[in-house]
Amino acid sequence: MRLTKFTDLALRAVMRLAVTAPEESVTTREVAESMDVPYAHMAKVVTRLQHLGVVEARRGRGGGLALTERGRRSSVGWLARTLEGEEEVVACEGDPPCPLRTACRLRGALREAQEAFYRALDPLTVAELVESPTGPLLLSLTPRPTL
Repeated sequence: MRLTKFTDLALRAVMRLAVTAPEESVTTREVAESMDVPYAHMAKVVTRLQHLGVVEARRGRGGGLALTERGRRSSVGWLARTLEGEEEVVACEGDPPCPLRTACRLRGALREAQEAFYRALDPLTVAELVESPTGPLLLSLTPRPTL
């Protein structure tokens, strides 16, 4: 199973925010630069994370992003499942639709495998993701200076 780039960026963003000290302010641009991704992509990710109640954005001077308590306690499985949506592993109903779709056992087996993937991530929280050695590495990632 492969996660979408969007989910990958979201997980990396919450991990980065999980190691940010409460008194520290980090912007969407800084998170994007430290993860070496375009700002526009990270802005979309942050917006979605805000809607989920995982990230809080403060505007103005001294503003920035913060991981909410809900975000810190969130299950990685729940977060991945929510961000990925109900998309099937295979596109049985695609264009053209698969001719086997009405009697195929593969679709159900792949759905079970997908759910097993998420269940394996369910016990892991965002806070646990950033325990050593990951947390210190995340803190060492600094935005690249712009030229």
